[in-house]
Amino acid sequence: MLLGSSPLEAFLLSLFPAHDAFSLFVSVVTLPSVVQVFNGILLGCAVGISIPIGVLFLECIAALFSGSNDSFPRNHGRPSLDVVIPAYNEGEGMIPTLQTIQAQLYPGDRLIVVADNCDDDTAAVARTQGAIVLERHDPLQRGKGYALNYGLQELAEHPPEAVIIFDADATVHPGTIDHLARQTIALHRPIQALYLLYPPHNPPKPKDAISALAFTVKNWVRPQGLARLGFPCLLTGNGMAFPWDIIADAFLDRGNLVEDMQLAIDLAISGHLPMFTPQGKVTGFLPSEGRAAQSQRTRWEHGHLKTLQKQVWVLLKESLRQRRLELAAIALDLSIPPLALLVMVWAGCWVLSVSAGWLNHFWLPTLILGAAGGLLMVSVLTAWYQFCREIVSFRQLLAIPIYLVWKIPLYVKFLVRPQSEWVRTQRDTKEVARSSRS
Repeated sequence: MLLGSSPLEAFLLSLFPAHDAFSLFVSVVTLPSVVQVFNGILLGCAVGISIPIGVLFLECIAALFSGSNDSFPRNHGRPSLDVVIPAYNEGEGMIPTLQTIQAQLYPGDRLIVVADNCDDDTAAVARTQGAIVLERHDPLQRGKGYALNYGLQELAEHPPEAVIIFDADATVHPGTIDHLARQTIALHRPIQALYLLYPPHNPPKPKDAISALAFTVKNWVRPQGLARLGFPCLLTGNGMAFPWDIIADAFLDRGNLVEDMQLAIDLAISGHLPMFTPQGKVTGFLPSEGRAAQSQRTRWEHGHLKTLQKQVWVLLKESLRQRRLELAAIALDLSIPPLALLVMVWAGCWVLSVSAGWLNHFWLPTLILGAAGGLLMVSVLTAWYQFCREIVSFRQLLAIPIYLVWKIPLYVKFLVRPQSEWVRTQRDTKEVARSSRS
């Protein structure tokens, strides 16, 4: 590299006289090495962030193609079925959920509520709605995974053929339970229904609208794209169906923040690949109270990032060891961080690459990130137009920068003190009731 061949070198060397020994050292050894290392790191970051963006683009485009996720033999009768709902201090707020489920049960089906560490009337309310109630009290082990594990242990004495799991604040749309039960037994694999959360306000606040868009991309667009490509999906925690012999052997007795995601990984590695179906539908509402919304997003996204850090490499290693492409597909899907963080990281890398290009004439990272940014924009706009424009207006999309600013403290907290304990999200009872009527 020639002396003063770039603005960066000229600036640094101007700080020292030409006869200075440090100037000679910088020009001959240090500066070229530092610049090359910096360029290499920046190029690695550009390629690294482009991989999950490319996977997101592929999933969003694949989701547009027609096809059926539900090709399974339909000569099977309705299996015996238990519906399990973990509940913590839900009270009367869970009545609409129980009613939407009871309306779909056949004689012999069982609705089971696991009242987990409750100190209110959740158990009594559930019994009034015809549910079998299992009460668990262990203040040291709190969370959905522990509750599910307790419930399944209680079912083991008289196990059903299939188990379906719902959250206590969900609306289960007609036909969902029958479809999930038949499909999980016919294919003998875990089945994930379409699970959506809508904005709590009508018309929604811009921040809530963007949250609903991000949730739709994660829970509908991406799983449908994977299904169109013939790959399995991750579980989303609500509207999950399992054959008994598969879920009975699953390890649930832990306080994972995203136990559904970890369960999907464990099952996939053991040979039971989850499958997405849009024919079963479960809906709810995002929290309307700001503190509850922040708590919910923190738990979800901190759990997602922790799982991403630990499990992507595990899945890739198992994919090579077992020679199974499906595990690599799950690893690539898991490598996509939360959408807001993906945009932030891309933007930060792009600014750095432009600055580096101006200072040392190395423009390759800028070109790569520019192409990745185009794919990211196409992915978001395609997902919005095809799947979400009825609840999120184009004008509300302009609030994405505000949404990103709102999310910054969440990601800073992950770097400083990531959440490690399960925290229940405060429910909006009126929104649950409204969901049951929609």
